[in-house]
Amino acid sequence: MQLRWGRPDLAAYQTQPATPPASPTSPLTVSFLGVTTLLFDDGDSAVMTDGFFTRPSLARTLLTSLRSDPTRVEYALRRAGVGTLDAVVCGHSHYDHALDSAAVAQRTGAALVGGESTAQLGRGAQLPPGRIVTAAPGDALTFGAFTLTFIESEHSHPDRIRGVIDHAIAQPAPARAYKCGETWSILVEHEKSGHSALVHSSAGFRPGMLDGRRADVVYLAVGQLGHQPRDFIEQYWAETVTAVGARAVILTHWDDFFRPLTKPLRALPYAVDDLDAAMRVLTACAERDGVHLGLPALWSRTDPWAAR
Repeated sequence: MQLRWGRPDLAAYQTQPATPPASPTSPLTVSFLGVTTLLFDDGDSAVMTDGFFTRPSLARTLLTSLRSDPTRVEYALRRAGVGTLDAVVCGHSHYDHALDSAAVAQRTGAALVGGESTAQLGRGAQLPPGRIVTAAPGDALTFGAFTLTFIESEHSHPDRIRGVIDHAIAQPAPARAYKCGETWSILVEHEKSGHSALVHSSAGFRPGMLDGRRADVVYLAVGQLGHQPRDFIEQYWAETVTAVGARAVILTHWDDFFRPLTKPLRALPYAVDDLDAAMRVLTACAERDGVHLGLPALWSRTDPWAAR
């Protein structure tokens, strides 16, 4: 693959129909908070995926041990209007998903939920054992008004920090300590509205893993997808979006997570990923199947179930 300089221009995708904003009558809202962090909130009950807000620079990530930045975590939670949460749920345990998961759980009173590797992060942060919930494949766990079903998936290729976390990790810790662990595709079902969403937070899949599952909306990670061949991207769409019969797809894991949330989001550089290449294939799939496709706006409370 020839190295390409620069990064995609997000303005090229701002002409696409936006995900509908939440209205006063929306029974459930979703806010995008960077990378694969999503806030599902019905006003009484709320769950968050990942909760990654510290976003250390590339230099810090490569050269130092990492710890959650309380100022950045507090800023993000306040900016998103988060007081309490029923659960913080990790799609896997790499630092760009799970670095702040225990800190967010501590700040909001939430349970920390994920695989055994995520549980080790909670133990290292000295979360109470009753607020660390370890999921197994196929588990359907209820938190507030939400039922979360854990379907085992695969990390995108390449997985640069493979393996499982087999002991409690206390901060500070190097990025390499945040091994992937279990990778989940998480079905989020909201009891009060009947709405459903699939949160698929890494661009890999297991053939047939979602057979028999249904979701109205898919939050689909595209990190590293642009470096995959077209046939892989088309199969990825089929194994996630087509498999669950979704009518709206919102893309995640495309933003440069070495940049703080106080600055405008930008795409990852071409050396890391090629959002343009992924978008060409995904847009063709969406147009063929009549599916709404879009990139989310940071902080905005949306109602993706209203997408047409």
